[in-house]
Amino acid sequence: MFINRKAEILIKNKLSPGKVLILLGARRVGKTSLLQKLRKQTNEKIIFWNGEDFAIHELLKRRSIQNYKNILGDCTLLIIDEAQKIPEAGLILKLIVDSFKYLKIIVTGSSAFDIANLTGEPLTGRKIEINIFPIAESEYYKFEKPEQRVDNLMQRLIFGNMPELVNLNNKSEKEEYLRTLISSYLLKDVLSFENLRNSSKLFDLLKLVAFQVGSEVSIQELAKQLAMSKNTVEKYLDVLSKVFVIYKLTGFSRNLRKEIVKNSKWYFYDNGIRNAIISNLNSIENRNDVGIIWENYMMSERIKYQSYTGIYSNRYFWRTYDGQEIDLIEERDGKLFAYELKWDKIKSSPPQAWKNAYPESEFNSITKNNYEEWII
Repeated sequence: MFINRKAEILIKNKLSPGKVLILLGARRVGKTSLLQKLRKQTNEKIIFWNGEDFAIHELLKRRSIQNYKNILGDCTLLIIDEAQKIPEAGLILKLIVDSFKYLKIIVTGSSAFDIANLTGEPLTGRKIEINIFPIAESEYYKFEKPEQRVDNLMQRLIFGNMPELVNLNNKSEKEEYLRTLISSYLLKDVLSFENLRNSSKLFDLLKLVAFQVGSEVSIQELAKQLAMSKNTVEKYLDVLSKVFVIYKLTGFSRNLRKEIVKNSKWYFYDNGIRNAIISNLNSIENRNDVGIIWENYMMSERIKYQSYTGIYSNRYFWRTYDGQEIDLIEERDGKLFAYELKWDKIKSSPPQAWKNAYPESEFNSITKNNYEEWII
């Protein structure tokens, strides 16, 4: 089964000569499949390279216009998968995009730090970025029958949305896939960055973060539990966010004395990865963390929805020293929007301190009964 991805439309709309279109996303989220589908559908004359192929490195090594003219010929669309693996890829692409004005270029990368040479100085003003995520609820929506959605949602809360899971039929296959994903792919980019070799510490850090989803995370406390320095923990968290495994929310405040902003909250882009890391792939009815996995799922689905629909907002959580809190604050178009993410809680009112401080804001509860209008 191949699900039509929202990113397909973005790619077709944003692809144009004179720009490098960069697709960013974690390993196994479907970037290569998207490119292969585009390759079959277009009438363009295409060159498709894999950046991990050393023969391609040699082909591009001589950085001259004539060399690239000989290589490209009458090609009108150049696609490079895993482009960050090519030495000096940014400089190579800069020369190509500046010299061949008719040429359309798409490249992919699986980590923000590996792709930095593409998004930094060499391609300033010459690039467009699109984030590719695991499959979104809005992408399932078109082919799922209404009577299937509740049961399928229950499965996705546990196993997540990595594309290859769609074609796996039973729990044991899905569990094995997620274990392999984590051991073989998830930490591959992390461990190659700045000679990070302590995979056990990285995994322990991820496990601690996984158990604290939805709660404030103290870097100092993590460092203490892991017997690591605070700076090292911060560095590892930063790297894990740059390979699209986790992301953070900071506290919202406009300098009211009661508001907490010191710590952050961390979430996983994919529920399946979070649940596999803590070795808990039990069904919903056999869990005591349903509220946590619902919050993580809705947060990530909201990010996908806004990314694919072009809605830009700053995101925060809100909490006071006396325990009043809101899961998500969005700041967009000069307004504040507050959301509580509760599995089965009826619509509630915002905390009194929030109402007093931000009376013009909007407030909504997102539950299993109304989530579709929020993320689809």
